[in-house]
Amino acid sequence: MLAGDRESASGASGDAPDGDSDSGKPASRAGRNLGAAIGVGVGLGAVILLTLLTFRHSFLAVIAAAVAVATWELAGALKRSRGVVVALLPVLVGGQAMVWLSWPYGRDGVLASFVVTILACLAWRFRGGVDGFVRDVTASVFTAAYVPLFAAFAAMLVLPEDGVGRVIAFILGVVASDTGGYAAGVFFGRHPMAPRISPKKSWEGFAGSLLAGMVAGALSLTLLLDGQWWQGVLFGIALVITATAGDLAESLIKRDLGIKDMGTLLPGHGGLMDRMDSLLPSAVVSWLLLSLFVPA
Repeated sequence: MLAGDRESASGASGDAPDGDSDSGKPASRAGRNLGAAIGVGVGLGAVILLTLLTFRHSFLAVIAAAVAVATWELAGALKRSRGVVVALLPVLVGGQAMVWLSWPYGRDGVLASFVVTILACLAWRFRGGVDGFVRDVTASVFTAAYVPLFAAFAAMLVLPEDGVGRVIAFILGVVASDTGGYAAGVFFGRHPMAPRISPKKSWEGFAGSLLAGMVAGALSLTLLLDGQWWQGVLFGIALVITATAGDLAESLIKRDLGIKDMGTLLPGHGGLMDRMDSLLPSAVVSWLLLSLFVPA
């Protein structure tokens, strides 16, 4: 899980330059500490490829670890900024169940785990009394859906025999969207895309995302999977849209909470949740479209 975006950097739809990086070191023209950001991105990519090319089901362990960390970060941000108490233990345990039960049981395992997690969140909050009950339960269900449920679709991508190609197509599509939008936004960005949500996002960056995403989709579906080039183009367009929407959605969450990043785990990136914003909704769409275009 290495794509996504920070509000201070560029995203799937591209950002213009920013001042200094959060670390206090001079930022590049792209608006962030590119050395740290690239190093972390390469490291995460290497871990993903290692798991996929050795024993592909070990990719589930990567997803499970990312889900646990991202859930912790999101719950912590909600509590620090708004005093919202997520039922952390039920969401953490339920999140692991969603990921791991996708292996033997597929969609049924994911859905059953999600429903049981909701029930557990309701019961867990009983001890807190009436005040804030709806608020806390709503935040718990949102966290369970936004992080582990969406991530479970990435886990289901790896289950078929051609699962390695499916996961790589998914990740390449999001990374291409992020990279194409980043470059186009930095060098050509002039017209703001959503100035009230993420002021540095530009329509020029979004066009760069579309171009890179379509190329990556066409290549990955024809070379890695038994798909057609036009299916790959549609796949790439869909991932650009979901990656951009995911990035903007997390920007809205962070603006609402009054924070810049969800965490500080990854130098040059922020928290792990800041890396997963584009990937999470794209995992759902990837599974749906690949199930349609290239049935297992």
